[in-house]
Amino acid sequence: AILGEEIALEILKNKEAFFQKREESIFNTIYANDNFKEANQSYVENFSKDVYIDNSDIRKIKEFPKADIVLGGFPCPGFSEAGPRLIDDERNFLYLHFIRCLLQSQPLIFVAENVKGMMTLGKGEVFKQIVEDFKAAGYTIYHKLLNSRDYGVPQIRERVILVGVRNDLDFKYEFPKPTHGEQMNLTPFVTLEEAIGDLRDNPGDYFTGSYSTIFMSRNRKKKWDEQSFTIQASGRQAPIHPGGLPMEKVDKDKWIFTDGEENNRRLSVKEIKRIQTFPDWFYISNGKNDGIIDNGRLDKIYKQVGN
Repeated sequence: AILGEEIALEILKNKEAFFQKREESIFNTIYANDNFKEANQSYVENFSKDVYIDNSDIRKIKEFPKADIVLGGFPCPGFSEAGPRLIDDERNFLYLHFIRCLLQSQPLIFVAENVKGMMTLGKGEVFKQIVEDFKAAGYTIYHKLLNSRDYGVPQIRERVILVGVRNDLDFKYEFPKPTHGEQMNLTPFVTLEEAIGDLRDNPGDYFTGSYSTIFMSRNRKKKWDEQSFTIQASGRQAPIHPGGLPMEKVDKDKWIFTDGEENNRRLSVKEIKRIQTFPDWFYISNGKNDGIIDNGRLDKIYKQVGN
């Protein structure tokens, strides 16, 4: 069995939530790579300072340490359905450096995640090639599209999960079955009320500013008894808080705030942390130490939580 206190690496992570605090983890993380400075600062504050934080561009890293497990999420803008999807976007090929890490580190197992758009780019040919390249590195590949809300997260967030098991291991991986849902044998979905209902009077900092035409082209507001829309990496794109009346569609690609814009706001950083299932104690750096947060710095915080 692949259990115990395994040596782990995190590469191309841009997310601090792979593990809880060091003392709560069965993993002994020794190395983490991200070229987003604020994410690295947050990582140091929340996890063991024994972890070597490499803020280099992964394309320039010459050598990766040996490890039992490698975790990572290669950048997704080129795959995302939320933006232009270009097959020749150079970011689509950063997974090759993930594979280079595997070839050097030779882990027993690796876990990678990405947006579901990766599966359909180029009519599925891009994803097929990615899987074949991981297989060529010496791993049996298991992949599945999972939705976070099926596992107790109060958010509709679909991600492709790839698990690779080294070919010399007698181990067959099985994805966990959903724990939450509408079926009688499952725990009900976690709602926004359960996740952030107690923050009504103390939401903390949130992004202010106008709402773009694109933002108002579709519904951005869920009800208290529902799960959040997918949290994105920009504070300006944060979903609207569920309080008040639902948004109303008044024309093709045009929605309005039924009870007025002044009675609505974006979800706060604290609320989004809860929705992403970060614990309240989780510290997120704003890149400054003066304690003053403006929208520019706040957007960096949203980026860390949203990723």
